[in-house]
Amino acid sequence: MDKVENDMYVSVSYTGTLQNGEVFDSSEGRQPLEIQMGAGQLIKGFENALVGMSLNEKKTFTLDPEDAYGIKDDNLVREFAKSEIPSEMNPETGQQVALNTPDGQQIPAQIVGVDDEKVTVDMNHPLAGESLTFKIEVVGINEKPAQPQGCGCGCDCSSGGSC
Repeated sequence: MDKVENDMYVSVSYTGTLQNGEVFDSSEGRQPLEIQMGAGQLIKGFENALVGMSLNEKKTFTLDPEDAYGIKDDNLVREFAKSEIPSEMNPETGQQVALNTPDGQQIPAQIVGVDDEKVTVDMNHPLAGESLTFKIEVVGINEKPAQPQGCGCGCDCSSGGSC
């Protein structure tokens, strides 16, 4: 495995920062992120930056919002009458909530405003509209997963072990 290509399993150490330098995510202190190239597991720009990289190669790149989590969509900011909010819920600005769609799916949202009559929620991804800078290092290139596949808890559930 000389270079990163589609269908390969690639392990990456990374740190992601916002334009102001704030770290929003990092693999530091954890196992490197392992992805299957071409499987759509990552934002498009991140995966595109990996293509052609070599083992132990390092790279720093910045993604425009269009190649990351997209542009903020004002249509995804909605107001709900307080009477529509479950009585046991005490909505507060900044709170993360899950909204249920008519077909039973859940959509993550953040409460961005609360007053006496309404609650305003933003269903955009929290990083929508942000340019993101990543410092990455390819630490593994394999034809098969190097890390156990399973429930994502870190154990090898696929072998019949319990979590």
